[in-house]
Amino acid sequence: MVGIERSVLPLVASTDFGLASAAAATSFIAAFGPAKAFANLFAGRLSERVGRRYVLIVGWLIGLPVPFLVIAAPEWSWIVGANILLGVNQGLCWSMTVNMKVDLVGPARRGLALGLNEAAGYIAVGVAAFAAGIVAERYGLRPEPFYLMIAVAAIGTALSVLFVRDTARHVTVEGGGVEAVHPSLRRAFAEATWVRRDLVALSQAGLVTNLTDGVAWGIVPLALAAGGASIADVALVAAIYPITWGLLQIATGAFSDRWGRTPLIVAGMLVQAAAIGLFAADASVGVATVAAALLGIGTAMVYPTLLAAVGDAVRPLERATALGVYRFWRDIGTLVGALGAAIVADAIGFGPAFALVALVTAASGLAVHMARAR
Repeated sequence: MVGIERSVLPLVASTDFGLASAAAATSFIAAFGPAKAFANLFAGRLSERVGRRYVLIVGWLIGLPVPFLVIAAPEWSWIVGANILLGVNQGLCWSMTVNMKVDLVGPARRGLALGLNEAAGYIAVGVAAFAAGIVAERYGLRPEPFYLMIAVAAIGTALSVLFVRDTARHVTVEGGGVEAVHPSLRRAFAEATWVRRDLVALSQAGLVTNLTDGVAWGIVPLALAAGGASIADVALVAAIYPITWGLLQIATGAFSDRWGRTPLIVAGMLVQAAAIGLFAADASVGVATVAAALLGIGTAMVYPTLLAAVGDAVRPLERATALGVYRFWRDIGTLVGALGAAIVADAIGFGPAFALVALVTAASGLAVHMARAR
């Protein structure tokens, strides 16, 4: 569902609704990011009480109206509202797929399980972004690309209702047979935000990683379009990044189980910074294609590894809540990246906005190195 939006919705903003500024055109991401972040924050805690499966199903039900709202939208506020629902859908559903896979495999294969989970999701994001762009190039920006979203929402809901089983018993076994004791969300939030140096470092790295993703989602299509790229070119760049990211996570998650989490996180942040630096140097389609692939490589190194590192750092019965807090800060980064970079781009241009994001990303990687080396 997110992939379909990546290649089409920024162009819908400028073409169908006449939004001239980058900040206005990315306001749907500004709605999506906080909605997903707060859904993440409470999803883990809620799943400890009512079970993972029920939260997953509720998430899909909330996502069902999204494509219909986008298709029918007579004004931009409908798109923003639809993306609030999409953010809640993503927060609840993806939090549960993460937690349920980690519940099933135990600590020895945590990185591999999360690599598989993130690979499945982001390969789908890339394929959907490319498919939606091709449909839009041939038939128009609305409504045809969003018919794909209707199918995805229906299939996701049906699979969750008919086939998914809860994993609460696996958590109890991993915790030594102790019945679940509900962890404190307040304590988990404090530990990941300012108390525990290791968790704080992971939270800020997650935020900055999604900051770069917000830039790739909202600003890169606008920069390419401003340079004369076609819808098909924008779709290609929008697809290469998540497909590369998705495919490589199967390997990087497993590598982190063997080599350790910190080296992959630090190296991945520096690779992301280099990729954003390429966008700053040249926003042509050829260079953007290389930069998108490089950004996918860096993100693949970081994404499942950060999740696994958080899972390593807390007790099994606290894991869902701790991952929810981490994912809250990570997805706030989508808002910061898309809206912050858009404001900078409106003020001084796309190139300086990309350069600033590259510097922040490199500094984040070095911060992880210093915090986790102690």
